[in-house]
Amino acid sequence: MEQIDHYLRVAVAAAKEAGRIQRLHFGKPHSVEFKGEFNPVTEVDKLCDRAITQIIFNSFPDHNILTEESPFKEKGSPWRWIIDPLDGTTNYLHGYPCFCVSIGLEVEGEVRLGVVYIPPLKELFHAEKGKGAFLNGKRIVVSRIDKLNRSLLATGFPYDAHEHADFYLRYFRQFIIKSFAIRRPGSAAIDLSYLAAGRFDGFWEFKLHPWDVAAASLIVTEAGGRMTDFKGQPFNIYSEKILASNGRIHEEMLQTIQELER
Repeated sequence: MEQIDHYLRVAVAAAKEAGRIQRLHFGKPHSVEFKGEFNPVTEVDKLCDRAITQIIFNSFPDHNILTEESPFKEKGSPWRWIIDPLDGTTNYLHGYPCFCVSIGLEVEGEVRLGVVYIPPLKELFHAEKGKGAFLNGKRIVVSRIDKLNRSLLATGFPYDAHEHADFYLRYFRQFIIKSFAIRRPGSAAIDLSYLAAGRFDGFWEFKLHPWDVAAASLIVTEAGGRMTDFKGQPFNIYSEKILASNGRIHEEMLQTIQELER
């Protein structure tokens, strides 16, 4: 247990340092590169990436590190840190204060630790496998809403939404009809953390990456939520379809997707 606590301390320190960098540069002009036509990267993404990886490397030089902004180098370790140094880059670029740091720790294929830090709100979510989920040190649990038509959902669109708008909008339309309301904040890690805290009741999205969901998916399940793919099969962080909920509306969400896909 003490060892996992040490991992948590390092993850929190790394997340807070990246958050400090994000606050320092927020609202200022940024140089921007694009990994694809609609996938921006700023110098802040890179500064945060370097800060986090250095802090982790200093404590755990033998561990693998998988991060959105750096090439992956396999070290043969069963320990893998999975990092999004700045989730919500498009929001950040536009001065929209909805962005975060996401750090997960996968051990032998299982996510054991997750930290999501939202610098504008100074909200730190964390979870350890089997120990519950917490927001700024206080335990959180998912909502008790048990009907889809009373649920507040969240979603996002992948970077190829411009090419496949009609496809993704079919799902959006279906859930607008069936739910109470939908929000689209622009950060999957925040969406899932808010689900864990009972602020959202359900979430779906296509084509997310491990660094988007590794930390927050553990926070959801440790808060009592449920994570699957679109067919109700067990979720894994390398899946391209993610369905998350408070558990109570999960079957209705699955049914909504299945009606559409039939």
